[in-house]
Amino acid sequence: MDLNLKDKVIVITGGAKGIGFGIAETVSKEGAVAVIIGRDQADNQKAIDLITKIGGKAFAVEAELTKPEECKSAVEAVIKQFGKIDGVVNNAGLNDGVSLENGSYEGFMESLHRNLVHYYLIVHHALPELKKSKGSIVNISSKTAETGQGNTSAYAASNGGRNALTREWAVELLKYNIRVNAVAVSECWTPQYENWITTLPNPKEMLDKITSKVPLENRMTTVNEIANTVVFLLSEKSSHTTGQILHVDGGYVHLDRALANA
Repeated sequence: MDLNLKDKVIVITGGAKGIGFGIAETVSKEGAVAVIIGRDQADNQKAIDLITKIGGKAFAVEAELTKPEECKSAVEAVIKQFGKIDGVVNNAGLNDGVSLENGSYEGFMESLHRNLVHYYLIVHHALPELKKSKGSIVNISSKTAETGQGNTSAYAASNGGRNALTREWAVELLKYNIRVNAVAVSECWTPQYENWITTLPNPKEMLDKITSKVPLENRMTTVNEIANTVVFLLSEKSSHTTGQILHVDGGYVHLDRALANA
């Protein structure tokens, strides 16, 4: 299926690794320019090299997204380079474990900047170009906003905010024909997830326990499955879809857990 994304300029925060890279690679395969905004120049360049190796087009801007001024300058760099922005994927973030019991005001606020504030800032600065292109916005979210996880208050709050902004922006931007949706991630196998699971006393047993609770096929969601849905939402093929929070999770959040072992 041709998603009509050829030569579209798609900004992807945190696009050098994990889910972000999966999205960058997938949009490039559809002929779009994957514009990666990330804080590590070496990681950004590695992602560009991998994409160009398969014949795709990519560009990167180095920016620390916890700094508001760098969010602004990153968007300005994209506009200077390409003269337009056709879509934004807010993806960068980290489940940083700032809890209620053992957290702090400082840690909580730092986490909001790490996981939520730049979602607002990137779109705020990109909005004039999105109005021109009637572009699409996709926010990557997490199950923690709906299910909780324990010991991660700031990350859960950030994802609640991501979901709320998705609906709020969908309303505010109706008059510009800009669509806004979110993809909520549950148990997705990424390098970050793999690193986390190896810190546990019995990583294989814990992984087996987690995957046994995923109703569809008792397995982790893949990065490609997330990326394919995101790219569809960016495209004109989802032209009447806005304000939606799509769960690409094998039924993990909404189906009866008893089904997982049926």
